[in-house]
Amino acid sequence: MTEVRRRRKPAGEAPESEASQDASAGDVPKAPMREVLAESAFALFLERGFERTTVDDIVARAGVGRRSFFRYFPSKEDAVFPDHDRCLADMTAFLEAAGDAEPVGAVCDAAHLVMRMYAAKPEFSVQRYRLTREVPGLRTYELSVVRRYERTLAAYLRTRWNGAPDGALRAEVVAAAVVAAHNNALRTWLRTGGESDADAAVEHALATVREVWTGGRAPAGETDGDEVIVMVARKGAPLWRVVQQVESALTDERD
Repeated sequence: MTEVRRRRKPAGEAPESEASQDASAGDVPKAPMREVLAESAFALFLERGFERTTVDDIVARAGVGRRSFFRYFPSKEDAVFPDHDRCLADMTAFLEAAGDAEPVGAVCDAAHLVMRMYAAKPEFSVQRYRLTREVPGLRTYELSVVRRYERTLAAYLRTRWNGAPDGALRAEVVAAAVVAAHNNALRTWLRTGGESDADAAVEHALATVREVWTGGRAPAGETDGDEVIVMVARKGAPLWRVVQQVESALTDERD
C-alpha cells in the first residue's frame, strides 16, 4: 500500500484560502461559503417563513456546522442582507476617491451604487422586499442598514463643508434627503417587480435633491419641461420634518 503523506508547508507560507480549496476539489469552483449560507437561508425563509426557520435549519440545508454560519453572519437577519456590507465599503471607497467633485453631486452618484446592487439581482431584491414587509424585525433591521448609508454620506459631506456656516447641519440634512429620494425610487422600482429602469428611477428622484441643494441644472436626459421642486425649511426645523417634506414632494410629483 502506498503511503500518502501530507506536504508540510514551509514556515510563513499562508494556508490555502477557502476559494482555492474549493477549486482544487474539482474542475468547477464552489460558491463562497457566505453565498451558500445566504442562499440556503433565504430559500428556507421563503419556504417556511422567517420566524419558523432556525440557524440549525440553515446549516443543515447548507451542509455545514453552526460555527460556519456565525463566522459569516451574527444573526438570521444579517443573512437576509448579505450584500450591504460590501456595498457600504464600495460607497466609502467611491467617496474617498471623489476628490474635489461637487459634494451634493458626489453623494447622489454614490447613492446609485446602492440601487445598482439591488438591480443586479432583481428577483432576489423583490422577494426580499416582500419578506421584509411581512416581518417587523426585518423592517427594523433594514432601517438600521439605511442609517449606516446615511451616516456615511453625512460624514463625507461634513468633511467637505468643514468650517462652513451650518456645514454640519447641512451635511446631515442633505444626506437624509439623498437617502429619502433614493428609497422613494427604490420602493417604486420594487413594486413594479423589478421590471422598470432602476437607474433612471433613482436619477429622476435624485434630480430633485440636486436642484434643491445646488440650484444646478437637471442631469442630462431631463427635458426643459420637467417640473422643479423647491423646498423651503425654517432654520432649526427638526431633521425628520425636512426629510418628511422632501419625501412628500417626491411622492406628490410621481402621483
